Amino acid sequence: MPIAKARANFDNSFARLPARFYQLLAPTPVAAPAPIRVNRGLALELGLDPDWLASAEGTAFLAGNSVVEGSEPLAAAYAGHQFGSFNPQLGDGRAILLGELRGTDGRRMDLQLKGAGRTHWSRGGDGRSPLGPVLREYIVSEAMAALGVPSTRALAAVSTGEPVYRERSLPGAVLARVASSHIRIGSFEFFAARKDKEALEILVRFTLERHYPSLADADNPALALLESAVRAQASLVSRWQLLGFIHGVMNTDNMLLSGETIDYGPCAFMDAFNPDTVFSSIDHGGRYAYRNQPGIAHWNLACLAQALVPLLHEDSERAVALAQAAVDTYSDQFLEAHTAGLKAKLGLQQDRPEDAALIEDLYTLMASGVTDFTLTFRRLADLASPDTAGDQDCSELYLLPPAFDPWLARWQERLAIEAVDPGARQATMYRANPIFIPRNHLVEAAITAATDQEDFAPFHALVDRLADPWTWRPEDRAFALPPGPEQRVHQTFCGT
Repeated sequence: MPIAKARANFDNSFARLPARFYQLLAPTPVAAPAPIRVNRGLALELGLDPDWLASAEGTAFLAGNSVVEGSEPLAAAYAGHQFGSFNPQLGDGRAILLGELRGTDGRRMDLQLKGAGRTHWSRGGDGRSPLGPVLREYIVSEAMAALGVPSTRALAAVSTGEPVYRERSLPGAVLARVASSHIRIGSFEFFAARKDKEALEILVRFTLERHYPSLADADNPALALLESAVRAQASLVSRWQLLGFIHGVMNTDNMLLSGETIDYGPCAFMDAFNPDTVFSSIDHGGRYAYRNQPGIAHWNLACLAQALVPLLHEDSERAVALAQAAVDTYSDQFLEAHTAGLKAKLGLQQDRPEDAALIEDLYTLMASGVTDFTLTFRRLADLASPDTAGDQDCSELYLLPPAFDPWLARWQERLAIEAVDPGARQATMYRANPIFIPRNHLVEAAITAATDQEDFAPFHALVDRLADPWTWRPEDRAFALPPGPEQRVHQTFCGT
């Protein structure tokens, strides 16, 4: 494979771990790589030249047809609980880590190619990705970042010029993904299943230094890491719930120790509110439904705790007690984060006894009326101070049904208790309640246009609009509207 001139400042700490952590291999070249989109802003943050990334040489690098000097490509080993069942060996089956970059802010970031060819862990798969999942992950991961949700990022998407065979022949693509790291709960489970205590100790130290450096010298490093992971997951999943985001595959191999969202396969945002909503085509029992996500995160953290038990204390009973105590803090931490987020969405600052019932009644109304999750909350921001809403008022787009009127009266009375400037309150609510999300029907329309007609204009337009999810502009009405009956998306797919 050709080696391109260095265009990136690689410093690959994961590649310096013992060989049993990964398989060293280069991506498999593709027939005819072509650029789809380069995330220019992210490229600059990483110290990369976006013009070079969009060039023929840069496109070859992003497609896996050449290796840049300093890159040490590898596929990482990990295990995982998938839909509750443990698989002791999963690993990167179609993703290859090119290396780690130092961003302009000094942070170390992974650069990974998704869809880069077969690895030791492909399990009979082709190691490739169809175009659709690449575009979906680009759209949704960048939207999540714009919404302030910790997430992996999309640096670029390139087409491969090769077909990928699933139910039918589809165009292939590669996603260049950036993450604070790709260390998963399943990474720890991999070594715990092999009773490799030394590797667990190495991975704990590595993860603390990478993500929680202030705790690197903790008296009990494994406990410090577990407690940090609990905090990170409680915060992350509360943000998902506040936006109506449904991950779809909350397996332990898809939960990062950094607290970033990863794996945007069968994910989706709810349109009409229903807490039992499931989109994933493989989630037949609703394990990862919207209402179940907080509890599943708790369950996943228990799996991490179990993997770390051998490191927590020499006495096994004491180790289990420490693990249990750490995991048991999750529920309170999630509730605290979620309640704080809800209060911001509703314009409340103080805590009052009646707030719990007020919030519960709102969700009951939303479910019974099947109102749009995103636009219900955005409309409340308008109604918090109608006189100051100005050009951000979305009443021409969406109105709440009359059944909400008694609840709205209660809510307005509750707002009046707090001596807060109405305009300031409303501005805060607008920042907590986006008007633009990756609507499923728009994502699917962008994928269909690109896949069937080689028309990427809808994809680019959607990515551009979602970069500012808060600011309402009437000319962008189509990006904010809920789907019509014939546009509703009921299932999403992972693309493997």
